[in-house]
Amino acid sequence: MEIDWAALRAAAIEVMRRAYVPASDFPVGVAGLVDDGRVIVGCNVENASLGMTLCAECGLVSALHASGGGKLVAMSCVDATGAPLMPCGRCRQLLWEHGGPDMLVEALPRPLRMDELLPHAFGWVDMEKVTGPAGGPEVPAELAKWRGRGTVFVHPDLSGGATIWTGYWERSSGAPDAGEDKGILEEGPNFPTASAAVAWGLVRTPRIVVVDAEGGLSWAGEGELPEGIPQRWKEES
Repeated sequence: MEIDWAALRAAAIEVMRRAYVPASDFPVGVAGLVDDGRVIVGCNVENASLGMTLCAECGLVSALHASGGGKLVAMSCVDATGAPLMPCGRCRQLLWEHGGPDMLVEALPRPLRMDELLPHAFGWVDMEKVTGPAGGPEVPAELAKWRGRGTVFVHPDLSGGATIWTGYWERSSGAPDAGEDKGILEEGPNFPTASAAVAWGLVRTPRIVVVDAEGGLSWAGEGELPEGIPQRWKEES
């Protein structure tokens, strides 16, 4: 997508003049290009309780979602003189979430990618390595072909900063037209090892899948490996 940096900066300068900055007298304006071609803007808004001040980038991300969502492709951020201004650390994290590593930020002498402004960024992928997908445990989509009532999924979790293991007994077969209730039949307690969680599951069903911290799948149940499970689980020594 072609980026008109002059037009983006002009939009950022225009909205900068609407900033509300009674405490700092330091207005900031931003203009962002969205992946569908629209341009959105934001300005900083201060507050008598200074910790509640909103950066211009916060307004930009709110405008992104209020106007239909999408992904930020490029952004120009300017100060009171109209010169390019670098986002603060908090806003770099915010922009990473909604623009990703390839998003460009206007800078001199050249635009910078977000992975240059925020190397080794932290995101949802890092959280899911430990906690699983946002919203709680889910049966991986690739298992839908063989899932059956009574399958137990064993997975790692985090408690007090330490890795623990738990399991859940999946209710539905996973077939899209099966007409069965979906959800969790029973959740297991916390176990110190995967072996203990597998033992809990085997009391309930011969169908046990172990999901490791990276999302890898192993079969800890009886019989041959089902389709979609690449390996048999090995009990830790």
